[in-house]
Order: sequence, then C-alpha cells, then structure tokens
Amino acid sequence: MFDKLFPDEYAESVFTIDYDKLYKLGYRGVIFDIDNTLVHHGDGSNEAIDELFRTIHKAGLKTLLLSNNSKERVEMFIKNIETEYIDSADKPDPACYLAAVKKLGIKKSEAVYVGDQIFTDILGANRAGIDSILVRFIQLPDEMRIGVRRYAEYALLALWRRTRYAHRIGDVYTEGGGSFWSRDVLFCNISPLTYAISETKEKIKRILSDAMSGESFAHSRSRRRMKTLISTHSNKLIKTGKGIDPVLQENKAVNIALASSKMDGMVIRPGEVFSFWRTVGSITERKGYKAGRIISDNKLTPGLGGGLCNLANTIHLLVLHSPLEVTEFHSHSDALAPDEGKRVPFSSGTSVCYNYIDYRFRNNTDRPVQLCLRCEDGKLIGELRCGKPFPYRYEIVEEDHHFSKENGVFYRISKIYKLTIDKKTDEVIEKKLVRDNHSEVMFDYDLIPKELIR
Repeated sequence: MFDKLFPDEYAESVFTIDYDKLYKLGYRGVIFDIDNTLVHHGDGSNEAIDELFRTIHKAGLKTLLLSNNSKERVEMFIKNIETEYIDSADKPDPACYLAAVKKLGIKKSEAVYVGDQIFTDILGANRAGIDSILVRFIQLPDEMRIGVRRYAEYALLALWRRTRYAHRIGDVYTEGGGSFWSRDVLFCNISPLTYAISETKEKIKRILSDAMSGESFAHSRSRRRMKTLISTHSNKLIKTGKGIDPVLQENKAVNIALASSKMDGMVIRPGEVFSFWRTVGSITERKGYKAGRIISDNKLTPGLGGGLCNLANTIHLLVLHSPLEVTEFHSHSDALAPDEGKRVPFSSGTSVCYNYIDYRFRNNTDRPVQLCLRCEDGKLIGELRCGKPFPYRYEIVEEDHHFSKENGVFYRISKIYKLTIDKKTDEVIEKKLVRDNHSEVMFDYDLIPKELIR
C-alpha cells in the first residue's frame, strides 16, 4: 500500500549523488525540485549549486527544474544555470512529470527525479512511472520547527529501510557519501528532528557546565579606551572574486557589525574569562541577523548569522598577539578563500556556533584588558588594550606553508607558532605550536599558487 510513497533511493544531499554513475546506469536526464532540495526555501542559487549543474551536464545528463513555484521564482534561481524548467507544475500530478520527460527529449526509463518531499515529489514521480531519489530536506541551523508531514516522512523512511523497495536504483553515491541508511550514523544525523534534539542537549550542557564551573565571566564594558595598545588587527568585511556571492558578503558585514556592537569596550579583569556567545547572545532574524556564508557538512552554504566566524577569528588573532590564554578554540578550514596579498596565518579558521561551540580566553595577567571592535570604511578593526605595557611582544610565524593533493582534494598545510619576545633584548623567550594546519581548500583549485603545490 506504500509503494507509491517509497523512493527508489535516498541520498543525504544532491552533492552525495554520483551523476557519472547515473549515466552509466542508463539515465540521461535528471529532474530536480528546487526549494529545500537544491537550496533552502526561497534562496537563490549559489556557486556550489551552479558548479553542481556544470558537473551534471559534463557527465552527459540533461537537467530540468520541475517546480510548483512561479515563473519569476524559477527564473531568479537559474540566472547562472543553463537548464530547462517547468514552473507552476502542480506536483504531484503525474502529467507535469511526463511533460518534463517530453521536454528533455528522453524516455521515462532514462529519467530520474530528485526531490525532498515524499507526498509531492516522490508520489508524483511514482505515479508517472519515473525513478526517484529522495534527499534530506535542507534546514537552517536555527530552524527548530518542522511540519507534521516531515514527521510522517520519517516514519515512512524507517519503513522503507526495511522493505524490498530500498536501493532499487543501485549504488549512486559519491565516494564516502553512501546512503543515509546504508551505514552507521550518529543520532544527530538521522533527521532534522534528532539534530535539533542533539543541539538542544548540547546547549543545555553548556549552560549547566558554566553554572557549575565557578568561572568568573567578563560582562562589563567601558566607552573609555584604555591607553596602551597591546595588539590590533583589521580585515575587509566584504570579499569579492570568483565564486563569492555578493549578497552573502553584504549580509556577513551586517552580522559582524551587530555582534561587534555587543563586544566593543568589553573589559576583562584579571582572572575573568571572555566568552564569545555569552557576550553576543543568540542569533535570530528578530535581532537583525541575516543569512551569510557558513560551513555545513564541509560545504560553504547560506546560514543565519553567517560571517561571525570571521569576527571570532579576528578576536583570536588579537589574543594570540597578547599574553592572554586561549581556553576554548574550535577550527574549520583555514583555506576558505584565496589569500589577498601577503599570506596572513590564521586569516580564517575559527569556528563558533551558538552556544556550545564557543571562543573563550582568560585574562591570566595582573591587569585589566579591554576588547575594542568597530566596523568602518568597509573594515572590521579590532584592538586589545590595557592600562600599561607588558614586558613582552608576541608574533605569529608560519613554517612549511604549502598545498598538497590527497585523494583528489587539496589541503593547506603548515605549522603555526606563537613567539614570545622580550621587548628589551629581542630574545625569543618561548616558541609555542598553536596550530598544526591541515585545512581542506574550499575555493577554486585554479587559484592555488602553483609554486606552493607539492
């Protein structure tokens, strides 16, 4: 009785499907849903999706977007994509699926449909006699509520897993990207619901651990700037270049400005701990935060509050050039974008996610320090200040910086050290390894300096 609701296969995302394998299996066209399949509901395309379609076409497959959305919505989405489309499709009516096959100029047996909803996408494909792949629907990190239909879909997927309908197409996964049901997975990766449960658990754990830690967290601010500059760092708020979405960059600048305003003038007294998230608070649209660029499943994608990792990284650089002690640091790729000009170690790579992936440092000195942040002239400018100078200065040096290709993937590799130098004698008092860098390159491989590839 469920045969019309079961997909022929399930994939975690459109990126885990191997389109070369689909071609070898005899398929000649892929029909896609848009919202929550290719991008989050209402979003435009992005460089990752644009590149995906180029990959699909290179594999010899035709593409068509079959959407219940308006023509204006679809045409906005495909501004950088060469593909056929049918708007206002009225899924799950099988007629629109058959119209899609006809428009592609292929047989039904040569078409495969990819969508995120069982009761529209998959039901319609099955009614039309077209093979289908269900993908996990795209959900933003802060998006807790989902519709009743999604819960019904989880139940159907659990049933599907145990039936003869599973894996009717065959192995269509990229290397390392097998079926959601064909390998052991963490509880948080089962569904958006279990992810939300796991995330809530981590947030509660953080609140409880802070309450029981006995730590004294910095909370006071002062408009008056302390007179001695310990360290300073600035970087451009908006990056431009190949594959960089200007809208996400503009939104990133908004997000950074909002969060910086919460931190500017923060005074960290001796023994106190600075916490990024205890200072900034939660990230919501109501507070003015927008969708910027985040890293999810090791891919760059839009997400609410995107760009705050850049702010955390700026603070990290300030702290590394001071005697303060980093007590919590999480990293992602230190190769998100090509270097602009001279290479700066730790130009990126600090990861934060409310509230359990935090950035923290302790003032282990005998005097208060002040964190100052401002956005002006297209730049984020950060400073650490105090009342009187410290006897040492601090430098960050990088050794053996190069790029290397491993199993078809490029990585930035280096060792980054913090030097403590006596101001009077210029003698290096300490050389401490702060990062053994092995970061996946997230930008176009053609932009990697050839002389740095080994």
